[in-house]
Amino acid sequence: MPKKKQPNETRPRGGNPNVMGLRAAVLDQPITETLETNYMPYAMSVIVSRAIPEIDGFKPSHRKLLYTMYKMGLLTGGRTKSANIVGQTMRLNPHGDAAIYDTMVRLSRGYGALLAPFVDSKGNFGKAYSRDMSCAAPRYTEAKLTSICQELFRDIDSDTVDFVDNYDSTMKEPVLLPTTFPNILVSANSGIAVGMASQFCGFNLREVCETAIAYLKNPDCDLFSTLLAPDFPTGGELLWDAGAVREIYETGRGSVRVRAKYRYLKAENLIEIYEIPYSTTVEAILDKVAELIKAGKAKEIGDMRDETDLSGLKLAIDLKRGTDPDRLMARLFKQTPLEDSFACNFNVLIAGSPRVLGVRALLEEWTAWRTESVRRRVYFVLGKRKEKLHLLQGLQKILLDIDKAIHIIRETEREADVVPNLMIGFGIDQIQAEYVAEIRLRNINREYLLNRTKEIADLEAEIADLEDTLANPKRVKKILTEELKAAAKKYGEPRRTTILYEYDAAAGQEEPEEPPYPVHVFLSKQGYFKKITPLSLRMGGAQKYKDGDALRQTFETVSNAEILFFTDRCRAYRARLSEFEDGKASLLGDYLPGKLGMEPGENVVYAVLPGEYSGTLVFFFANGKAARIPLSAYQTSSNRRKLTGAYSDKSPLRSMCRVDTEREVAVYSTDGRCLVCSTALIAAKTTRSAQGIGVLKLKKDAELDRACPLENTPIVNSARYRSRTLPAAGAVLRPEDAEERQMELDGL
Repeated sequence: MPKKKQPNETRPRGGNPNVMGLRAAVLDQPITETLETNYMPYAMSVIVSRAIPEIDGFKPSHRKLLYTMYKMGLLTGGRTKSANIVGQTMRLNPHGDAAIYDTMVRLSRGYGALLAPFVDSKGNFGKAYSRDMSCAAPRYTEAKLTSICQELFRDIDSDTVDFVDNYDSTMKEPVLLPTTFPNILVSANSGIAVGMASQFCGFNLREVCETAIAYLKNPDCDLFSTLLAPDFPTGGELLWDAGAVREIYETGRGSVRVRAKYRYLKAENLIEIYEIPYSTTVEAILDKVAELIKAGKAKEIGDMRDETDLSGLKLAIDLKRGTDPDRLMARLFKQTPLEDSFACNFNVLIAGSPRVLGVRALLEEWTAWRTESVRRRVYFVLGKRKEKLHLLQGLQKILLDIDKAIHIIRETEREADVVPNLMIGFGIDQIQAEYVAEIRLRNINREYLLNRTKEIADLEAEIADLEDTLANPKRVKKILTEELKAAAKKYGEPRRTTILYEYDAAAGQEEPEEPPYPVHVFLSKQGYFKKITPLSLRMGGAQKYKDGDALRQTFETVSNAEILFFTDRCRAYRARLSEFEDGKASLLGDYLPGKLGMEPGENVVYAVLPGEYSGTLVFFFANGKAARIPLSAYQTSSNRRKLTGAYSDKSPLRSMCRVDTEREVAVYSTDGRCLVCSTALIAAKTTRSAQGIGVLKLKKDAELDRACPLENTPIVNSARYRSRTLPAAGAVLRPEDAEERQMELDGL
């Protein structure tokens, strides 16, 4: 019989199906199943086992390297060749010698990427501030652990952390290192996983320890009083922005700006830059300055060169005669990486799950984890002391009759019966009998036995003290505090990055050359923004939008006006219209999420021209509440482009409008009801995150749908829906008041 063709079997085209015995199988598999079975395990492995640090402040590659060096005796011994360390580490980290050596370079003192380096290096390890200065090969360099690693491995053999098998189950490695200080906040760390990333800035070790001590005393302590600001290994000057630093402390996200330090040498008429921002390199600065010189935008500079030597970083700028060095540097700060921002993303693995935590939450997790480590250490020591006490108690019973013990051992014919006979003769257990039987003949004297049994009282007192420690959380906190104080005293150093509290944010900014001119601006519902001159608007024809898109707002203003864009993530982005190019009606315009650097999925919902920051904004939420916020609440002294907490996040935002003079608004619900009320009934709040007052009484399963000015609605009989008090339920919308017609857009 001919073979029946299988459903998934196809014939090769253009020839005999049996040629070369080939068979082609086609399997249909949904793409979601392919991603789930093939890609997700890889993604989770990168997140959990490679790229994101854990609460001890280390990624797995760091931990494997440091533990290998510890087991090699490099904490107290001399240096060894880096190649030896790399080879030994491959027993725990089988990802290639190049990756291991790169990890060791980053942790080294010579590279300078950490405030508290863990590897004491000898030889050329490159520099963190240089893009082109590469490290020497591992066969030429040497390394050992620095003294601060004593705080990483203290009591690691006292059951303070869990151990697991390595990749081939031939040896054990620690899951975490029992750090005695919050290394997660001290060591700068970065990693890119799949779909997420992590970026930790460093903080001064002494400040971190003082903050942890203050947190142990009071979890609601003021972090700013002890943890001043981020600290970077390359120094520089941090431009103080209380709002930005507070955002980092509270949310774990945000950015700070750091600028270089310089000095002017009048005799030589040159500027020496000796500290630069942590996030840039010498080569990037030189390249950008060279571009400015070539473009004729830095005519005051005669030459710029790298004079870095063994004494440290040094960039020299030769000035032309009559140049004001401070004004030149102010311009260079704005136009080059000499002033740069450092973005923070405190993404850390907690119990195997990635979480973005602020400083207080990180301290909470660290103290909880460290408390458990200390308790495990105390319990381990307690067990050892109890074992020793148990043995000495058995030895004490021998004092009753040493001759009897000798007689039992001597009269026992078989060696295997010695322990059982001692157990019977003195009423001790097997462990005690084994201990007695192993005592050397020279030690079977009354003096030795009395000296050993004198330890019983001390052991009993120590055991009682250890048990009290386990039962008393305050004593455990005291141990943590003492360890933190010791680490701060022994390893604390002064801040490297100075904080610049007062500075001219506008210094170095060039004023626009052309005067402002009239423009029309258009914002679409999908976030496209256009700025068009009146002449271009008259000649351009109809406005162009993407399929499914439409106009949201339009208004007239001038070309350099300030504008605020509100998004659905409770944020407001500040910009100037001069930052947008003049467009045409036939173009889509600038896509705001990309232009303003928004997060994925974040959308613009409203735009407002603040002008002199007079008037108010009214926010209407799905829960029927409305909040009226003065525009002045969005005015800041700094040039911050992004404002978080622009409005309350307790309920989804449905509508918002600007109110300069009191007006009536129509508020609609999802169950077909409408309320007309005056904005004068909505009292203004002082804080942007205010939840507001109840406006619309909602029935079960109903929500506030939208709100708009009464004059922009088709309502004919407004008296039917009007209310003088709030909250109110409104009335069911009649057909003649709900008919659709072309409504004017709310110009701002």
